[in-house]
Amino acid sequence: MHSHGNHDADAVCTAVTEAITEAIPGAQVEVVGGGGHYVIDVVSPIFADLNRLNRKRKVLSAIKHLMAGDHAPVHAVDKLTTRTA
Repeated sequence: MHSHGNHDADAVCTAVTEAITEAIPGAQVEVVGGGGHYVIDVVSPIFADLNRLNRKRKVLSAIKHLMAGDHAPVHAVDKLTTRTA
């Protein structure tokens, strides 16, 4: 039985936002989506010293616990944007 549609999209967006802001204090985070698929936009000055791959790694490592396991609320990050401003 699939659980991708069983998670409340707003609650998942909030959980993703909180996890990212915990890992990257002061970041502006926007998360939209549902059904396990999300689009994430993160703005933080911390990215100025990181290349694109390391920016994405930093964000994805912050939410890896939300992507782990068969019943994870986040099935896929369809688009991840990281920028400094």
